[in-house]
Amino acid sequence: MKKPKKIEFDPNLQQPAIRRSICTGETTVGFIDLASGRFTDYKLVKNSSDIDEFKRLTGTDTLKTIY
Repeated sequence: MKKPKKIEFDPNLQQPAIRRSICTGETTVGFIDLASGRFTDYKLVKNSSDIDEFKRLTGTDTLKTIY
């Protein structure tokens, strides 16, 4: 099984984040564009290991959560 490559992003332009729906509880990980504030989905989260994998692939210890 191949090891996933790191996710390339520019930390000067984007911030890794978690978006949670208040109504449905659906959780996605992705990136916030720092200039516009727009969130871009990367992956739907099925369990907490998906969040841990996203952190590892982006090299981030903490993620901002938006609703």
